[in-house]
Amino acid sequence: MMGERVWIFDLDNTLHDATPHIFPHINRSMTAYLQEHLQLNEDEANALRADYWQRYGATLSGLMKHHGTDPDHFLWHTHQFPALSKMVLRQPRLRHVLQQLPGRKVVFSNAPLHYAQAVLKLLRVDDLFEDVFAIEHSCYKPKPQAEGFRRLLRKHRLHAAQCVMVEDSAENLQTAKRMGMRTVWISTAPRAPAYVDLKIRDVLELPRALSKL
Repeated sequence: MMGERVWIFDLDNTLHDATPHIFPHINRSMTAYLQEHLQLNEDEANALRADYWQRYGATLSGLMKHHGTDPDHFLWHTHQFPALSKMVLRQPRLRHVLQQLPGRKVVFSNAPLHYAQAVLKLLRVDDLFEDVFAIEHSCYKPKPQAEGFRRLLRKHRLHAAQCVMVEDSAENLQTAKRMGMRTVWISTAPRAPAYVDLKIRDVLELPRALSKL
């Protein structure tokens, strides 16, 4: 039904803090993958990884475009976490906060499904989301590209106007806003761009700010 609110959450640096442990691990894994499969030294691989991320929003997009890389092979090998349970920083209040939000909830991540599901399980909130829409489901078109957003809306038969996108990436929110979604930016920046409807420092602040949405 048109009136039901649907919360669309990013995963990394939105539902948990991926900066201290997870992102450095992924960056190292991607650099190692580029070294091995493109025969680059570490500095070259690091530079190419960062360049593709800047240009395309995801290293994978550049690898697929310029090198014909198999996306599933890349994602599997770069998202192996033998010690994931020690790396995920869980906020005990997160579950209660999500339960306070009226409406349906989905996760929309540029990460692969196996990783996103494992993180949500460790956060002890996996049962609160009706879907995890991962990079595979967007046909490897990462946010901020509009294609993934459109596929998500089609899959769940949603109107953009029903949806609230909660994200740490302002660029991704720009796409969401352009499509007609409400936008919540998780950021410590002093001010927000015009396409952000609500800026909060932490997802735990969301229930208290509901009246502004």
